[in-house]
Amino acid sequence: MIRTGKKFSKPELSKVINGDTVLPEAEVAPEKVRLDVLAKEFYKSYNRSTLQKFIESGFMSVDGEVVTRPSAKYERGVKLDLKVPEVMKNADLVPEVVYEDDDVLVVNKPSGLLSEAKGEYCPERTLADYGLVCHRLDRDTSGVMILAKTPEVQKFLKKQFQTRTVHKKYYAVVGGGAFKLNEARIDLPMIRNMKRPTTFLVNANGKEAETFYRVIGRSGDGELSLVELRPTTGRTHQLRVHMKYLGHPIVGDTVYEGLPSDRLYLHAGELEITLPGSVRRVFEVEAPDEFNALINRGAGAKETPSVTPKKRG
Repeated sequence: MIRTGKKFSKPELSKVINGDTVLPEAEVAPEKVRLDVLAKEFYKSYNRSTLQKFIESGFMSVDGEVVTRPSAKYERGVKLDLKVPEVMKNADLVPEVVYEDDDVLVVNKPSGLLSEAKGEYCPERTLADYGLVCHRLDRDTSGVMILAKTPEVQKFLKKQFQTRTVHKKYYAVVGGGAFKLNEARIDLPMIRNMKRPTTFLVNANGKEAETFYRVIGRSGDGELSLVELRPTTGRTHQLRVHMKYLGHPIVGDTVYEGLPSDRLYLHAGELEITLPGSVRRVFEVEAPDEFNALINRGAGAKETPSVTPKKRG
């Protein structure tokens, strides 16, 4: 008996097996790519992290629709449109010029003005818009700062801050009542607070931090004091951390448990530095009027404070 082969139930498939026909190629779906990756391909002058900030801020549209998720995926070929606003925040915060020559610009930085942007993009005006930054003050600290006009001068000035040949004096209004000592040296090393990495704290294993303080006035109710602060080291948040550790946090310092207020009551009043040409200069800036107003609150201050420096060359 001759057996015939088993018939295929799908004759079209048998034709494929026998090579009589060829199946059409499967359609491959177009590749989709993250929006921030697409944006980087198109806007090459920005890094990816900056473009992510643009997208999250609503500056990017895809085919005419604003998208705020950098991780959103699209096919290549979509139309991207980046519109970064030209109007900067804090445009009304303009530093007052204290001194200027061909090499440097010395200014009185207002509270609220950022010294320098941390990233490539900053949606607000900073002190760096006026010159090359050689040192920093916290955003909410006001006072005297020096800017360089050339990279060479910037390097020259920065070295003085690094080698501690610059002398600085600050004024602060602090809480906590009367000081145990009206004048003293604070020698308390500091370290980054790993539980809150943007803050610092006193720790024996930290870096050297030295501040001299002197009480120069007290409020009528005895709760506030006006102090003069002279740091010999330049640790981040040094004065704020030292004052908090002593139990006298600076008024308005919400990070380090200061009394709530309209601003941080810390002001850089004096800067002594050597200018190009070996000229030693002292630049002084009066503390804002609100310092005296706050310390003189109540029925008569216990001491008559003065935060108006004596003018020197």
